[in-house]
Amino acid sequence: MELADLLSYYDEHPLIQALVGAAHDNQRTAIGCVTAGGSHTALLAAAAFIQTDVPQLLIAQSKEQAAYLQNDLEKLLPKVPCYFYPASYRRPYEVAQTDNANVLLRAEVLNHLSSRRRSPLVITYTEALFEKVVTKKELESNTLKLHVGERISIDFLNETLFEYQFERVDFVTSPGQFSVRGGIVDIFSFSKDHPYRVEFFDDEVESIRYFDIETQRTIGKANKMSIVPNVENKTFLEQRSSFLSYLPKQTQVWLDTPSLLTAGLDRLMELAHETYEQLGDAVKRGAPSELFVSGDAIKRDLMDYSRVEYGKAQWHTQTIESKALPQRAFNKDFNLLAQTLLDVDGRGKQAVLMCANEKQVDRFQAIFEDLELAPRYATTTSLHEGFEDEVAGVYLYTDHQIFDRYQRFSIKNGSQKKQAITLEQLNALEFGDYVTHVDHGVGKFGGLQKIDNNGTVQEAIKLVYRDNDILYVSIHSLHKISKFNGKDGTAPQLNKLGSPQWQSLKKKTKAKVKQIAFDLIQLYAKRKEAIGFECAPDGYLQHELEASFLYEDTPDQVSATEAVKKDMERPMPMDRLICGDVGFGKTEIAIRAAFKAAANGKQVAVLVPTTILAFQHFKTFTKRLEGFPVTVDYINRFRSAKQQRETLMNLKSGKIDILIGTHKLVSKTVEFKDLGLLIVDEEQKFGVGVKDKIKTLKVGVDTLTLTATPIPRTLQFSLMAARDLSVMTTPPPNRQPIETELIGFTEEAIRDAVSYEIQRGGQVFFINNRVSNIQEVAGMIQRLVPDARIAVGHGQMDGKKLEKVMLDFMEGKYDVLVATTIIESGLDVSNANTIIINNANH
Repeated sequence: MELADLLSYYDEHPLIQALVGAAHDNQRTAIGCVTAGGSHTALLAAAAFIQTDVPQLLIAQSKEQAAYLQNDLEKLLPKVPCYFYPASYRRPYEVAQTDNANVLLRAEVLNHLSSRRRSPLVITYTEALFEKVVTKKELESNTLKLHVGERISIDFLNETLFEYQFERVDFVTSPGQFSVRGGIVDIFSFSKDHPYRVEFFDDEVESIRYFDIETQRTIGKANKMSIVPNVENKTFLEQRSSFLSYLPKQTQVWLDTPSLLTAGLDRLMELAHETYEQLGDAVKRGAPSELFVSGDAIKRDLMDYSRVEYGKAQWHTQTIESKALPQRAFNKDFNLLAQTLLDVDGRGKQAVLMCANEKQVDRFQAIFEDLELAPRYATTTSLHEGFEDEVAGVYLYTDHQIFDRYQRFSIKNGSQKKQAITLEQLNALEFGDYVTHVDHGVGKFGGLQKIDNNGTVQEAIKLVYRDNDILYVSIHSLHKISKFNGKDGTAPQLNKLGSPQWQSLKKKTKAKVKQIAFDLIQLYAKRKEAIGFECAPDGYLQHELEASFLYEDTPDQVSATEAVKKDMERPMPMDRLICGDVGFGKTEIAIRAAFKAAANGKQVAVLVPTTILAFQHFKTFTKRLEGFPVTVDYINRFRSAKQQRETLMNLKSGKIDILIGTHKLVSKTVEFKDLGLLIVDEEQKFGVGVKDKIKTLKVGVDTLTLTATPIPRTLQFSLMAARDLSVMTTPPPNRQPIETELIGFTEEAIRDAVSYEIQRGGQVFFINNRVSNIQEVAGMIQRLVPDARIAVGHGQMDGKKLEKVMLDFMEGKYDVLVATTIIESGLDVSNANTIIINNANH
């Protein structure tokens, strides 16, 4: 069944018919909806849009709910513009600074609504609705519109863009930038995903195209364009209004639990006032009443149950309670699921079992065959939440809810920041920087220059070689140039143009590479001869462990897991490096590998650099392997001598399957009954002595190394293929970019950052890498933010006390943890969004 067919079941739905009547009466309608869930709301809104063809605004309680709504609507109405309207995420300690991606998304919505184009669906949430926006009149007067054939001088366009506070650059890579090259002007408007390239013939606009910022190549043409400035800019602060003032006539607004919406807006206003009162005059950007809309104002506009005048149109408000119910909890009872689908089908209703991919479809078919039940069901693209709607006759169930899995949402990140490396490097180069040309060797960067090439003016890069020899390189040959990387503090020797020196050096290097390759082949031959343990293929327990992972695997996690398991199933010892950023899923791969070894009767050693990380991993492994026949234990300096003796006895007798510990694991007192896998986390933290002991431990044993920052030697061995390498570059779904600010020490900045984080329910790390004054620093923060719950942690504390402090912080009992760099490995606190590092140069 296609999703379009699903919508047809709502053609005669009473709610849809009521909305059609409101649209015909030319009314703006506010619908307070109590539905079976987000996907049911999305289905009703999509059906209403098809029947009425009027704009729909859906207001959710949170960004996450809004994102799921948008994803569902995009699947239900693939050809209709569905816009996501986010908050600008102004931070009280950042002066008028906002996220460019969110600015672009907001400007895109405002531009579409003000231009009176095709009716859109706009999805937003309380926090975004809370912020006032530039007035419609102000936006229109500050939007420059161009079309093909229009006459306008490049000088006038240049001045206008400067007035809009656009930045002139050599190459356009992000919103708010423009470049002028002869008769070609590139402009990145705040209302478009891609920048425009405008070509002039004298003073006439000859063509308008938009292009890819990575390749700088055209990807489409346009007849007209709108250049919208940064709508969150402080120049627009004087004239602001509610976002609702942009809504066209006949708009239908969907409110997710109206009372919660206004309560949420009022609470946001309270927080804004509290923050404003705490801020110093230097960072105050405008009173809350100037920047934000109160819940009462929204209520006046939307939820007054009598008709109220709003501009020229009237609001008509009604609350709709659908008779639908949320998807029932099957708790992985597939017999109950199959029977439910058969019962629904037997009553002449439509049962839909939605699967995210073909693999899940096959899985359900196999399960139903084993149960000897064959329900008739339709599979299609999965929505976020299932429901049972008796009125429409639709019973929709989703696979991720049946398996209790997390379903990710995806929202557009404004401009996709895929800046070409060559352009980034070119923009970063300064006069006098050393560069390497693949054909001519090391020279100095002399800037961009225009040269005459057979009567045609072209831009070229000027390179200066020994004896002031000059080489001009066309911008089409950027791939031949790279920034010189050499020994720090030592200036390289410039090459002489035309000299055989560079070619001779290249020949010697090639000979060296051949020698390394020869040595590598010998090393591989020795590894092939080594005999290790050959694990059996995956059993049902391994499949069950991987299926129970709460989140959807990233593509890199899938490929790395498969590579590790294949290595373990070979007769030769595994030696693989997993390289990936923090939070990219390396630990999950280690857990799967450890379980595979344990399921094959082998013991596993997990070697970590710090006592805190050992305890963290123990908790993670224990929780993840709960319910599986595996025993996990740990050993570190926090445990008593008696506990350590008992653990080592159990290890020697084979009662412990997975042992996690610091460098004590490689001491002579630790004896394994049958070690099969060694996992080394954060290898770069270990000293040479420990690494020599690791070598003796890993003879004939599978070895898996995890790191976010491999040391050069480790990375070199992996790149040479002396050890296998899996690189994890795919971030988890919806991971937000990390923002780093380098500022001087000011109590105001610390107070504002800590206050802001606590007010939004988060936690803060404060790193002070000196034990001597750490208590004074904690006292200063307590003085600045009296309500904050502050803990102190450092390596000189008693082990049990430090362990308790860390655990309490992880459980949310403290708001701020003032600590030394003892926390650098392994403190996993998902609620901590801010880290302040005092004296970062130390």
